[in-house]
Amino acid sequence: MNARTGQRVVVTGATGNVGTSVVRALVRDPGVESVLGLARRRPGLDLPGVDWATVDLSLDRDEPRLAQYVSEADAVVHLAWRFNPTHDPVTTWQTNVLGALRVCEAVAAAHVPALVFASSVGAYSPGPQGGVPVSEAWPTHGWPGATYSREKAYLERVLDTFERDHPQTRVVRMRPAFLFKEEAASEQRRIFAGRFLPGQLVRPDLLPVLPEPEGLRFQVLHTDDAADAYVRAVLRDVRGAFNLAAEPVVDASLLGEMFGARPVKVPAGAVRGALAAAWHLRLAPASPGLFDLLRHLPVMSTDRAREELDWRPEATSVEALEAFLRGVRAGAGDDTAPLAGRRAA
Repeated sequence: MNARTGQRVVVTGATGNVGTSVVRALVRDPGVESVLGLARRRPGLDLPGVDWATVDLSLDRDEPRLAQYVSEADAVVHLAWRFNPTHDPVTTWQTNVLGALRVCEAVAAAHVPALVFASSVGAYSPGPQGGVPVSEAWPTHGWPGATYSREKAYLERVLDTFERDHPQTRVVRMRPAFLFKEEAASEQRRIFAGRFLPGQLVRPDLLPVLPEPEGLRFQVLHTDDAADAYVRAVLRDVRGAFNLAAEPVVDASLLGEMFGARPVKVPAGAVRGALAAAWHLRLAPASPGLFDLLRHLPVMSTDRAREELDWRPEATSVEALEAFLRGVRAGAGDDTAPLAGRRAA
């Protein structure tokens, strides 16, 4: 059953990887009347049908403006998230958790009919042996050693309470796999590898062998395909969680084929030790906890999204990764502060 047309949608974190794809997908849909994108910094993007406003969700002083912006919304899509600084979890908590609480409070006060919330595969507890795909009913207690996972799991409990206390609001939790697109490649390189990794080195001909940590297996999705699912969740009368991922599941063999490299098994402990050393020396922004999380993620079943949202990803996981690699090599980006492109020499 579809919700009424002419939706007024507010999107937080509208200038990031997912946000830029979501606002573009929303304005293309005839069921959407208006889109208001909220972000800490106003972007240079001029998208017909999208209005922009600045709000810092980590600040108490911005609460009145947030309340004003969502007061007449039919749906709020909450995407705002801060990955760095990984050495300062208090700072990420202020945006990711306290900011999300402020959004929930504003939605409740304004009696907004729908809240579509960005959760993640990272909210899930470790998966079953053998890579058996899990449904949305799998526990969401996260991986305690990764700040990102702890925050996502905590917010799942926040949503449990919100749903109990505000049953009149339709709550949808989107749990996507890793999201890639060409225009976000520079940002993601900075988040996970640091700003000084030369993008030109990410080429198949320069990688004769590919390290294969034990248990490496994860899922990927093109960001634009995730955005399509978000729009469907806004416009359809659905509730609950939806797993989002493309086929095939990515492992060392697939990456080896992409790079024309031979996978070489290495102990996971050795990889973690190297990552930990780089992180503690502040040579790399990604914490070793993220590597631990990657090794314990479940494989997700996307049956519910396919059946209830009538959703099918257009890009394969390989095509999503290829788009990301093109963007890294070219220093690609979008005209927003988070996604600004920069070629690393």
